[in-house]
Amino acid sequence: MSSPAGAISHKNSAVSQMLERNQALFVGKRLLVCGALEDDYPRQLATLADALTVFTTDYCYYHSQQSALKDAILFDHQLGGAPRFDALLLLMPKAKAEAQYLLAMMTPLLEAGADLFLAGENRGGINGADKLLAPYGEKPIKRDSARRCSLYHGELSKPVAPFELDAWFSRYECKMGDTELTVMALPGVFSADGLDLGSQMLLATLPPMGGELLDFGCGAGVIGSVLAKRNPGLEVTMVDINALALESSRRTLAINGLQGKVHASDVYSDISGKFDRIVSNPPFHAGLKTFYAATETFLAKAPEYLRPHGSLTIVANAFLRYQPILDTHFKQTETVRSDAKFKVYLSKV
Repeated sequence: MSSPAGAISHKNSAVSQMLERNQALFVGKRLLVCGALEDDYPRQLATLADALTVFTTDYCYYHSQQSALKDAILFDHQLGGAPRFDALLLLMPKAKAEAQYLLAMMTPLLEAGADLFLAGENRGGINGADKLLAPYGEKPIKRDSARRCSLYHGELSKPVAPFELDAWFSRYECKMGDTELTVMALPGVFSADGLDLGSQMLLATLPPMGGELLDFGCGAGVIGSVLAKRNPGLEVTMVDINALALESSRRTLAINGLQGKVHASDVYSDISGKFDRIVSNPPFHAGLKTFYAATETFLAKAPEYLRPHGSLTIVANAFLRYQPILDTHFKQTETVRSDAKFKVYLSKV
C-alpha cells in the first residue's frame, strides 16, 4: 500500500508560497527539483531557471503536470547521468529515509559548488536539514521561515560517491501461515520495515484462488507476492502510484522466483481489462494529511474492472467509513474478519 498524492492543487502550497518569496535564488540556474511535489509551482520555476528538470516518484503528480512541463518532468525510481545541474531543490518528503535516498541519488548529478536547497513544513522534518546535508557540505543557512515552513540553503562542497541503487533496499523475511516470503523495499515504501498488521489480517482471510488478480496499491509487493506463491497459476498484476513501490514489488517478485505484471496507475488510469479478484490494503494517508478521495474512487469503480462473479477484498482501519461506499456499488458486502483496529470487507458484484 502506498500513499496517494491526492488531487493536485492549482493553488500553491504553503511551502511554495514561501519559495515564491525567494525566487531570486533560482534565477538562471540549471535546476533539479524533487521530493514532495504537490502543486503547479514548478511551472513558475521553469520561467525563472535557465534549465529545469523535475523528478518525481509520484505517478499522480506526473500525470497532472506532464502536459505543461513535457520533457522537463520525469517519473521513475532512479535518475542517472553525468553532472549537469548547479542547483538542487528538495521538497522534504514525509519519510526521512526517502530524503536521504533522494539526496544520495541527486548529488552525483550536481557540479561541485552547486546550491542545495531544502524546503518543507516545520512539522514534516525540515528542521533536520543540518543532519541531512552534513555528508555534502558545511552547515546550511536558514534562508526563510514563513507559514510554518522553512527553507535551508547549503552548498555541495564535499565529494559524493556514485549512487548505488542496490544499497538502498531493505530486506526481510516474513511468514504468513505456510507461506514464506523475502521482501525487498526502498525507503518510504509501505511495508518497507515489516509486514503491517492490516495486511497480515487480510492475507490470513483470503481463500485459495485462481484466474487474474489485481493488487491495488501494492507497496513492497507483499500481498500480490504471497498470493502468487500460494496459488500457482494465479495471474497477478500489481499497481501503485509510487515508483519506489513499483521497483520494490519487482524486486520482491524476482527474489522469490515469482511472475507478475507491475506498473504505474493513478487509480484506474492505466488499467485495462477485467479481473476475477481485486485485493488491497488501500491507502488513506497523503503526506502529512489524511486523504480518502483516491480510495473512494478505487472502491466505487472497482465493479467496472471485475468479471461477473468477481470480488473485491480489502482491509481497512476500523474507523474508516467504507461500508456505505461498498454497499452503494456492490450487490453484496460482508465483514469477514475484524478486531479493534481493522476490518476485512468482501464485496461481490
